[in-house]
Amino acid sequence: MPTLPSTMSLPAEDDLITRARHKDEAAIQIIIRQNNRRLFRLARSIMRDDSEAEDVIQESYVRAFTRLAEFRGESSLNTWLTRIVINEAYGRLRRRRTSAGWESIETSAADAQIIAFPLWSSQPDPERTVAQHEINRILERAIDALPTPFRVVLVARLVEEMSVAETADLLGLRPETVKTRLHRARHLLRDHLEREVGPMLSEVFPFAGTRCQRIADAVIARLHAA
Repeated sequence: MPTLPSTMSLPAEDDLITRARHKDEAAIQIIIRQNNRRLFRLARSIMRDDSEAEDVIQESYVRAFTRLAEFRGESSLNTWLTRIVINEAYGRLRRRRTSAGWESIETSAADAQIIAFPLWSSQPDPERTVAQHEINRILERAIDALPTPFRVVLVARLVEEMSVAETADLLGLRPETVKTRLHRARHLLRDHLEREVGPMLSEVFPFAGTRCQRIADAVIARLHAA
């Protein structure tokens, strides 16, 4: 679902909540569009699967809008929705692994933790687009390889640009723990990327073919001219 244009004047949160409680579809649409990206990214960081993350988001929205009367305004609506998503995602992991007879996983948000890093260009460039998709794929795979406690903190802090305090509050962590996990996540991510990308470094900035010949021809032409 597309996000709302930044120039559009939006109703205040209290007004949206009141309207949503009365099943106003326009208000519900606005709330969803305002929160979709963050909720999906956090759900995706836990589930490590686009389709499952979407299922988590849909289930969380249904739960939230049917229980909106329980929202007391003690936190922002975004924070409330995010906690529902985190609980739903970890609940699914717990049920999945329990039903499979696997060892129980950490399910507390206190133990928790595409990414998309698009390189925008003002001019259409098919080769650049392909390269951007490949970079995204490599980064998403590297993030998916992180242990869950580090992965969720990384997505919250670096992808969604949440503050240390907000991340700590949402995940039930101490701020010091958030900082430690982010530091460790960066270190693990860097190591993973170096292992995957390192062998390809010799292929960057190619200097052969037409470029090499073009420069050689230009030099020879200038020598003749001299």
